Amino acid sequence: MSKPLSIQELKELAPALFTEQPHFEVSDKYHFIPTIDVIEKIKAHNWYPVKVSEASVRDIEKEGYQQHCVRFRHFEDLLNPTENVVELLLFNSHDRSKAFSIGAGIYRFTCANGLVISDEIFESYKIKHLGNRENDVATAVANITAIKSILIDKIATLECINLSQVEKESFAKSSIPLRFDEHLEIDHNDLLVPHRQEDCKDDLYTILNVLQENLLRGNISGTNKKTGRRFSSKKITSISKDVSVNQGLWDIAERIYSIKEPSLALAA
Repeated sequence: MSKPLSIQELKELAPALFTEQPHFEVSDKYHFIPTIDVIEKIKAHNWYPVKVSEASVRDIEKEGYQQHCVRFRHFEDLLNPTENVVELLLFNSHDRSKAFSIGAGIYRFTCANGLVISDEIFESYKIKHLGNRENDVATAVANITAIKSILIDKIATLECINLSQVEKESFAKSSIPLRFDEHLEIDHNDLLVPHRQEDCKDDLYTILNVLQENLLRGNISGTNKKTGRRFSSKKITSISKDVSVNQGLWDIAERIYSIKEPSLALAA
């Protein structure tokens, strides 16, 4: 059985989870929701924290109030893990930089990648920091619990859709703007290079994961067309950028899915 993070581990990895009051700049109408309280409510629904991250801050006064993300896995998936498991993602901040929301993701054990599901498939359940919204936590958890089997079925479908070389390259080209500005030129084929034997496949789901890994982990070489200088991309550490790249990739995969299997897309 995989081991979820303990309270002590959460404190060490992301102190912002335990902040007890909002940043002083927020208004009096701001309804403060302590993240650790939400974590405990989610745990009561059999989802346990397995990974946590918090944004870095430039303003030292924002330390402890910044955006943070907690990924949860259901008890049954911790007990009997499979190749792909659905995760619950909790986002929050205490300085108004990120609204409290709960979304869905996929964890793929082969490459230790954590995808974030596009809002086209599952709309993140946003809870405003105004008023008494405690019941919304239970509703959001129930919604993601209900969609677990649907997401696993979606993965199985994507794994059955094979892409030609031209289609793979089109996917890669479409993904470049998610990570690189227009003046940064890279070879799209570099994004299609797998990092393990298990990813030497042509199905849509595998290609999605290969592109995600290369876009997020960095080390992609290119040229700055404005300066003519060569560059190498860095690993994405921003929570917001990680999510936007993930969701953008999933959106492109969905469009490919609808082209390759239009009847299935209409039935989904």
